[in-house]
Amino acid sequence: ETVAIVGHTGAGKTTMISLLLRFYDVRHGAIRIGSVDIRDVDPLELRRQFGVVLQDPYLFSGSIEDNIRLGTEGIAREDVEEAAEQVNLMDFIRALPDGFAQHIRERGSSLSTGQKQLISFARALAHQPRFLILDEATSSVDTETEFRVREALARMVEGRTSIIIAHRLSTIQRADRILVMHKGKLRESGNHQELLALRGIYWKLYQLQYKDQERQSVMVDPVPPSPRTEEEVPNR
Repeated sequence: ETVAIVGHTGAGKTTMISLLLRFYDVRHGAIRIGSVDIRDVDPLELRRQFGVVLQDPYLFSGSIEDNIRLGTEGIAREDVEEAAEQVNLMDFIRALPDGFAQHIRERGSSLSTGQKQLISFARALAHQPRFLILDEATSSVDTETEFRVREALARMVEGRTSIIIAHRLSTIQRADRILVMHKGKLRESGNHQELLALRGIYWKLYQLQYKDQERQSVMVDPVPPSPRTEEEVPNR
């Protein structure tokens, strides 16, 4: 199942993920995976079950393969290649002089935002996580790159439980379930069409984003004026 979490900045989306990964524990109630309270699971063992992709993925100085494997000996070269293929990264890799051995700088400063995110996607998949968490994974890329990233996302979430946090609602419209957070509380829940029908918080977010996209489209690609015919040109 793919679950998306949306809401205004400060609504509590990232806090929910921090609780799930036990960066701190809940004071009341419990979070369970199946029937197991996550407080009964060693934090390191718990986190090994998750693949996490952040808005600004951290890449270290080294080869692309090393950045995907992260020193995990159990990940073979074939696993790295398969993960890269799944997230649309192979065309970029093949174009590099040294392929997977290509050296990249600290924080991936020589790469575009989209390239860094696709590498982080491959990293998450190569470790074969039980769960995927994608936090603002496409909020800082352009529309063309977002399309490629969305294709990669569709492949990543297939067959595993995934949690997606995104500002761009276009990335989560096909989610099985969407949770709408507001001021630290869950306000609405349903799929895309069900939430639009409620005409509540999600509907307002969707309308605001749709209008903003329309405005940006007009600014980037304005409609040219119609050419004047010869009869329309005034005589002088």
